[in-house]
Amino acid sequence: MALTSNRHSTNREHTSRLVELRTELAHRIAEYLPVEGEKRTDISSLSLHRHDTPTPCNPATYGPNLSVFVQGRKRLTMGGATYVCDESAFLLTSVDVPVVSQIFASKEVPYLALRLALDMPLVREIISREDLPEPPVSSQVRGIAVGITTAELLGACSRLLDLLDTPEDIPFLSKTIQGEIIYRLLRGPQGERLRAIATTGDQSHRTAKAIAWLVANFDKPLHIEKLATMARMGTSTFNRHFRTLTAMSPLQYQKQLRLHSARERMLNDGLDAASAAFEVGYESASQFSREYKRFFGKPPIRDISALRKNKVVAIDAK
Repeated sequence: MALTSNRHSTNREHTSRLVELRTELAHRIAEYLPVEGEKRTDISSLSLHRHDTPTPCNPATYGPNLSVFVQGRKRLTMGGATYVCDESAFLLTSVDVPVVSQIFASKEVPYLALRLALDMPLVREIISREDLPEPPVSSQVRGIAVGITTAELLGACSRLLDLLDTPEDIPFLSKTIQGEIIYRLLRGPQGERLRAIATTGDQSHRTAKAIAWLVANFDKPLHIEKLATMARMGTSTFNRHFRTLTAMSPLQYQKQLRLHSARERMLNDGLDAASAAFEVGYESASQFSREYKRFFGKPPIRDISALRKNKVVAIDAK
């Protein structure tokens, strides 16, 4: 009985500590970001995010990063798979992934989150340490994952945020605290996928290099054989690993990147549909319009008009 009582007491203390850390982080983010939007910080890899109202589905591209949610809720869809993140969750993306996200928030309970771009050389440096225990082996190696935040992870994020009050400490302490955050991720259930992406020679790492090239050159013609050669794999093996990481084929992936980019250029730069189509690599404006309507649910002109009417701003992009 005493053992059970002690265990329950420990669990209550742990839960209380998690609530305390989340509340503290929410307060700090709201303090730094009193209005809706995105704030880049003096720590170049760290940004803060706030929404006071729910958003419609919004396309974005996430690079390798960690998003920690402390208030509100976000739903993301990638390749037909849906991920729901609430205040107890974090989102880990280990490769560039195009997603569609939707935020649930209110003025009373705004959506508050922080995002940390992962320093992959630092990830590799930590992995190389002999005293780093390997995480349990998992069959899931997709490039996106949702995990449950721990007190240790939240504590490290809180200390990183504290550095914003003493900017003179950032050059010396920021990398150390980010290293701890990466260590916590590597020790958790999602650590295997981050390790695979970062480890030179691993098939996931080689596929990730090809994905990075495709992200930078999505407006160019797609040659699967060239990407497979870049990843040092046969075409069928490369296609299989690509689909495992991104939940879509290279052609579907490129198409989503093109459509997301075209939508952003029409919305933010005022381009017409035909101009946006040609800028992102389409040779046919009519094909672009068909694929745009199929993906976003409306033709380009109607979609952009609705977005402007609703004053949607793409603050949640990579």
